Amino acid sequence: MTYDSFRHFADSWGLVFMGLLFVTFIGWTFRKGASTHHSDAAAIIFKDEDHG
Repeated sequence: MTYDSFRHFADSWGLVFMGLLFVTFIGWTFRKGASTHHSDAAAIIFKDEDHG
């Protein structure tokens, strides 16, 4: 595989792969039931812990 053919492959299919990965991550963030996990993560610094 030459550099030019590898570059062409990376430009085309690499872009498709990164686009699909981006859409997957966005979908994972806004999936049903994720708001509970996001609320828990946002409020974790306010939880009272005993430092005994």
